[in-house]
Order: sequence, then structure tokens, then C-alpha cells
Amino acid sequence: MSKARKLWTSMMALTVVSSMALTACSSSDDNKKTEEPAKTETAATTDNKDTTATTETAAADPDQPGWQKDAGEKVKFDWYINFSWFNKKWGGDATADYITKKTGVDINFIVPAGNENEKLNTMIASGKLPDFLTLGWYEEGVRKMIDGKLVLPLNELADQYDPYFFKVADPAKLGWYTQPDGNVYGYPNASSSPADYEKYGSKFTSNQTFVVRKDMYEALGSPDMSTPEGFLNALKLAKEKFPDVNGQPLIPLGLHEFTETGNYSLEGYLQNFLGIPQQKDGKLYDRRLDPEYISWLKVFRQANQDGLLSKDIFIDKRPQMEEKISQGRYFAMLYQRSDFATQNIALYQKDPNAVYIAVNGPSNSNKAPATLAGPGISGWTVTLISKDVKDKKRAIEFLSYLLSEEGNKDMFLGEKGVTWDTIDGKDQFKPEVIDLLNKDRAAFDQKYGASYTYWMLMDTNMNLAWAPPSVEPSKQMEDWTKGKSISMSEFDNLDAPTTSDEGIANSKNAREWGKVLPKLLLSKSDAEFDTLWNKYVADRTANKQAQIDAFRQTKYEENVAKLEKLNK
Repeated sequence: MSKARKLWTSMMALTVVSSMALTACSSSDDNKKTEEPAKTETAATTDNKDTTATTETAAADPDQPGWQKDAGEKVKFDWYINFSWFNKKWGGDATADYITKKTGVDINFIVPAGNENEKLNTMIASGKLPDFLTLGWYEEGVRKMIDGKLVLPLNELADQYDPYFFKVADPAKLGWYTQPDGNVYGYPNASSSPADYEKYGSKFTSNQTFVVRKDMYEALGSPDMSTPEGFLNALKLAKEKFPDVNGQPLIPLGLHEFTETGNYSLEGYLQNFLGIPQQKDGKLYDRRLDPEYISWLKVFRQANQDGLLSKDIFIDKRPQMEEKISQGRYFAMLYQRSDFATQNIALYQKDPNAVYIAVNGPSNSNKAPATLAGPGISGWTVTLISKDVKDKKRAIEFLSYLLSEEGNKDMFLGEKGVTWDTIDGKDQFKPEVIDLLNKDRAAFDQKYGASYTYWMLMDTNMNLAWAPPSVEPSKQMEDWTKGKSISMSEFDNLDAPTTSDEGIANSKNAREWGKVLPKLLLSKSDAEFDTLWNKYVADRTANKQAQIDAFRQTKYEENVAKLEKLNK
């Protein structure tokens, strides 16, 4: 399973994130917002600010938040978010307005209107970047910016301007993200260290689910879909009994969208449900060559031959899938639960029986339990500060604030008396606020902007102290994943840099997989499947797969050693 796909599934592995993602993960044309850098509202020049800051930090108190002293002076930062679906502008809601008033910091979000990689690569090529950048830690752009010296070491900024950073930053996360040059350039969100697993592990959930439409599933007698026979039969019965949904054809099975490098659902998701290990006796195990996995891919091939795979699933992108989910047109889905939480809430409000619920999905022949991706130390995204930042001191101070307990509490609960209060001895949302959160996430975001509407530095472990109890329909899916969620941190960041020989070969092999995967499902027989499969394996073997694997093994062993050190 690729690092990008695994992290996307584990980045929101806690209860809070399933609600946060309702709007954050939605797609909209509204995200085609202005991408020109906004002018700073600070009167002083960057150079002057930095000179002043150097003088001030001589007496800086590492135990006091630096941002408090500068809160009276306004500054506006440009913040690039490398996710085209993020469509929230800063401000106009209770939380953002409160934080800007409190810290003096305003934000202009810059979001790509189309392909994220194209936008990011264009900016990198120009050598000019916005003040802050948030992107998946697994993105090649992170390495490019670090190697190109386009981003600043956070530890050096903290040493010079805001030593309070070291008081609030997690040493384990800093250790994990320390580069060979001894510097840390990015700080993660939704990150969980080995120590966090010891402290919070029983509460951790996964985003990876196999779901069915409750009313249809129960009408079929709640069949066992964990075996190939039961899986195919349930899809067949669903199509026969419910051929149409409100006048439109039923889609028996939904999957994540197909991309140029594959499909989340048919790779890491399926492999995790099958409980296929990622290592055996300290050696990385190639799960793609596992007989159980290949056997289940043939089950999906058979499903297509039986007319149970709609052509829609091969071409639909997320917006089209969200529309069809909102119509209840899928019978079953091997899908990330947070990606359709908004639609599922709407279905639940119309008819509690017409929602999607998690059930046991594909399983291996030994009926071993699924091993789903829980939160990892890499987190989901990293936030970096560019060399072009207009005010280094204010930038590192604001970053320190955001990752601190105070900043996380503000980002989640908002302003006391407005969105939350101390009720029954616990700091929690006011009744009318939680009511809107549970009923209409989009309206909640626009009005209140809390519950990590702005998720860039969210700490999903810290948040457990404030998170409201889960409610249906999200609760059922979250509870289903408990006990099945594990850390897969040691398997993060194994791939070689894309400019290296191994990296170039790996990228080519990934694209070949993206081409062959749909062909495997569309093949007319198992024999044709085998022919395609054997050619794919032979081609990747000829294209330096052994060197790729050797590189990954070395990185894996380094990760294991690093995690052991961090856990001492």
C-alpha cells in the first residue's frame, strides 16, 4: 500500500476527525478562489521585523508564548493548502474571527483549483512560495522544498525568535521529522507517537471501512460478505431486489476513484481487511504478491463479469461519488468513512434505516481479523514556513500557538461563552452549537468554524479532552473500527526520492499498476487475468523492482530503530 494512500486513511483516525472532515473533505467549485498573495497589513518590512525580533529574543522567556507580546500588531499570512477540496476561507465565523482578534493574525488561504501537483510544482519552480504551506507529508513536494532550501528550519526559527516552540512541540514528533542535516522543517497534524498509543490506543479508530446500506442489507437477511461466495452473492441479490433507487440504477459496489497509480480501495484497504502483514521476520513483505490478495482481486473480476461492477466506478471522481452516495445509490462500499460523513448524516435525517453502516467485509481464508490503519506518527499533513515568509517572528509564534494546547483548544472549541462553556465540570460545546454540528456540518463550519474546521495543526490526541461523544450515524462506523486499528508508522516514507534511480523506476512501476488494475477487473476470464498479472510482475521485475525493495528495506529498518529510540 503506498504511503500516500495509507496516510489518507489514517490521518483522521479519531472520533473528532470524522466530524471535522464532513466539510473539509468535500469538493466544490467554490475552491476556485483568488490565488494571488495578499498584501501584509504590517507596516514594517520583513528585514526590519527580523532585526527587531533578534534583539527581542535575547530576553525571550521560553516558558511564555511569544505571540502574546505581538498580538496587538496585525499581520496577514498567505497559507497554501495542497488539497483542492478545501473550500473554507479564513474569517467570517466565530472561531477564525476570535483567533484573529486574539493573536492579531489574519490568513489568506491559497488552494489549487485543479491538479494539486501541478500548482505546487509551478510554485516550487518559481522559487517563490507563500508564507505557510500545508501538504501531505508523503508528497514529493516536501522533499523538493527542503532540498531546494525553499523552507526554513523550524528549530532555527524557534531558537532565534520563539523558544516557546520547544515547550509546546512534541519531542517525539520533532525527532521523527528531524532531517539528516539536524533540522526540522515541518510539523505534523493528526500525529500519534508510540507513547500516544500506550496512552490513548484503546480510543483510536480507523477511517477504513466496508459499509452497506442498512435497509437493503437487512432486507437481504444481513448476509456474510467476508467470503468470496458471500460477497458476490450479496451483490447479486442486492441488484436483483433493488434494481433501482428513486428511478436510477443501483450501483452494487462503490470504490475510491481510479487514479493514474491505482485505487485506494483495491490496494491498502483490501490488503488491510485481509490482514495481510507488511513485514515478516523483519523483512518487508510484498503484499501485492500475496495469494489471498490476488485471489480477492479475481473476486472483483468475477463481480464485473457478473454485471455487478457499474462502469461508473471506473470513471467517477469524488464529486460524482458524493452525489450518488447522497442519493443512496450504492449498496456496498469499500471506502473511507469520513469522505461521505456529510452525505450519511443527510441520509440518516431523512430515514435512519437508509444510512450506511460498517460490517465485516472481505476477509482472508483463515478469518483472521482485519488490521486497519490507525493514526501514525507521521500524521496526515505537515505545515512548513517558507523562506519568503513576510514576518519570521510572527510566523513561528503563530505556529507555536496553533500546535499548543491553547491553540488546539481554540481551534476545536472556539471562544468561551460563544461556542463553548464549562458545563457539568467539562469544557464542551454549548447545546445549540453541538446540535448544529450533528445536524449540518457545512452550516456549522460557516457559522462557528470550530471542531477543527481549520485542521492544519490539529492534535487529535489532545482533543480527546474536549471532543463530544459520537452520535449516529458516525458512531456505529467508528465503534466498528475500534480494536482493529493499529499503528503502521514504521512503514511510512519508505520510497526513494523521485529523482533517484530507484525513485524513477518506482514511479514508472506505480503508473504501470494504475494502468493494469482496471484491466484486471475488466478481463473476461481468470486466464486473461493471469496473463495480464504475469506480464505486470515481469515488467516491474525488469524495471529495478529488486533495487526498489532494497531501498525500502533499508528505510524500514531505519524507521524501526528511530521509533524504538523515540519510545525510550
